Amino acid sequence: MLEGDKIKVAQGENPCYLLLDQANRHGLIAGASGTGKTVTMKVLAEGFAQAGVPVFMADVKGDVTGMAQPGDDTEKVRERAAALGADGWEPRGCDVRLWDMLGGDGVPVRITISDMGPDLLARLLGLTDVQRGVLAIAFRMADDNGMLLIDLKDLRAMLGYLSEHASEVETLYGRVSSQSVGAIQRALLTLEDAGGDIFFGEPALDITDWLVTDDAGQGTVNILNAAKLMASPQVYAMFLLWMLSEIYELLPEAGDLPKPKLVFFFDEAHLLFDDMPKELTDKIVQTVKLIRSKGVGVYFVSQSPADIPDEVLAQLSNRIQHGLRAYTPAEQKAVRAAAAAFRENPAFDSAEALLELGTGEALVSLLNEDGQPSIVERARVLPPECRMAAADAATLEAIGVAQAHLVEKYGEAIDRESAYEKLAAEKSAAAEADALAAERAQLEKERAEFEKQKAAEADRAAKAAAKEEERAAKAAEREAERAQKAAEKEAERAARAAEKQREQAMKTVSSVIGQIGRETSRQLLRGLFGNLRK
Repeated sequence: MLEGDKIKVAQGENPCYLLLDQANRHGLIAGASGTGKTVTMKVLAEGFAQAGVPVFMADVKGDVTGMAQPGDDTEKVRERAAALGADGWEPRGCDVRLWDMLGGDGVPVRITISDMGPDLLARLLGLTDVQRGVLAIAFRMADDNGMLLIDLKDLRAMLGYLSEHASEVETLYGRVSSQSVGAIQRALLTLEDAGGDIFFGEPALDITDWLVTDDAGQGTVNILNAAKLMASPQVYAMFLLWMLSEIYELLPEAGDLPKPKLVFFFDEAHLLFDDMPKELTDKIVQTVKLIRSKGVGVYFVSQSPADIPDEVLAQLSNRIQHGLRAYTPAEQKAVRAAAAAFRENPAFDSAEALLELGTGEALVSLLNEDGQPSIVERARVLPPECRMAAADAATLEAIGVAQAHLVEKYGEAIDRESAYEKLAAEKSAAAEADALAAERAQLEKERAEFEKQKAAEADRAAKAAAKEEERAAKAAEREAERAQKAAEKEAERAARAAEKQREQAMKTVSSVIGQIGRETSRQLLRGLFGNLRK
């Protein structure tokens, strides 16, 4: 509960306060299952909200929604509050907004592929340097050509375009191998199966919708429904990184403030780091280090400090360690390591205390006014003023009414024209152009065949005419020959006839001449002989 500029978290030999001006040094809430981590998280979260600090919480088990409902006002709870010095304890809830990344209950949370960026996405997908280069080319080409990368189908389409036009792309952006594209596509398929097809899209989340206070000046508690999300740690890690990176880019440098601008609580934090590539862990470490200067606090909640990489653990200055169980050598080592992280309290042995703590008890070490870890206290955590269990149906319905404006803003997914649609249109236009070209080619082919057939027919007609002319010429020649031969025969007949006539005439003449001669001869002879007689 809030007391002035500090949140009273627990009571041991001394009260344990989280100072608001030290809250952006981040923190850790750890402990075995059932030791009270969720209750502690609620105590801190409601304290921040009461101080006017917006809060983000991941609800893994479904019971964080109880933040919206006043706690049970029982005699037992009041006795515990009074025993722990929480005299002002009163049941009250917080102004809660419910969000969901996987299409369940709550306001949809979406981000675009462009918002994620190639570097963060490549780290998340565990790509090699070569594959990262190809992914960067896809983003660069999309920017250069005014194509938005909103969802996974946009990125898939762009990668497909790169693969199909690798030779053209190489001259401008560098070599793109089909093997690299295939590897990225397979990684995207895994991400899609994990819920990325729902998470990536529009309208994209505006982080400033989390940086709000209610009419009473209390910070809004934004609860992410993470029950299903825990089955997709890759998407959870991706969202975490994007969210922290987005906040870092959005907020100006603030340095040390009287209170944080925003506080994050990540429950079951070990799921973020299981099998996580080292480069992704390095990115989280870097972001956690830098975001403190923006006035943002990050609190990891997990079963053991050993679940969190040392590089991240080193940045968590405010620590509340619930009981641990040590049944194996590895667990015993983890207990000793957790105890060693505290400033020693001579009143007890921290390692032994960790094994003895009951539910609701913790070893607490929070930063003092000088930014130093306080001596560890064995303390009992205050009961939260909100409900410890999940909110009831009536409260959830009231939350739905209160966040209607957010549902109106984010509820319906928008699939506007982006890379997928533009590339599909280009592909369709190219296919249509190819079809038209093929149709024109077919028409040209048919026209050519027609012209060829027409020419062949003309050639055949010309050849037939030539043959006909040749036949006519030959017929005429034969006719002329026949006529000539007939004429010659006629001339020959005429000549023969004339010859016969001449011969006949000659004969006649000869006969006449002969007769005349004979007559003449007779006359001469008569005359001669006549004269002789005389």
